[in-house]
Amino acid sequence: MKIKPQLLSLFLLTLLVGCGLETKTLTDFYKKDLDDVTKIVILDGSSGQKKTIKDKKLIDKFLTKIKDIKFIPEKNQEKRVGFRYLITLFQDNVKTFQFELTQVNENYYYTEPDIYPIVDDFYKKIDVKD
Repeated sequence: MKIKPQLLSLFLLTLLVGCGLETKTLTDFYKKDLDDVTKIVILDGSSGQKKTIKDKKLIDKFLTKIKDIKFIPEKNQEKRVGFRYLITLFQDNVKTFQFELTQVNENYYYTEPDIYPIVDDFYKKIDVKD
């Protein structure tokens, strides 16, 4: 069986493009203005404990630390169970965005630099509880 060059080219292009995922930052994912975030809820996947941050200075400090981290698509996009932290952003008590450290919009990523130590340190140091 002979394969036409156009068909082979299309197949190879499809492999290279994959499922269309690309490296993004939180700023790329978040369709609104991060400066307008008025509340952040961080849920610890290990303990089930959550902390709600409403202090604008703390919110800005946290978002500044994570907004430029690169979310790089994982090759393996198979479903997984569990998470370390789930972060939910709000504007005036309306949920505007939610993501896990390795999952955004049902796609899996690794981060550069690693987002986990940044979120873990912030979470452990803030003294607010829900």
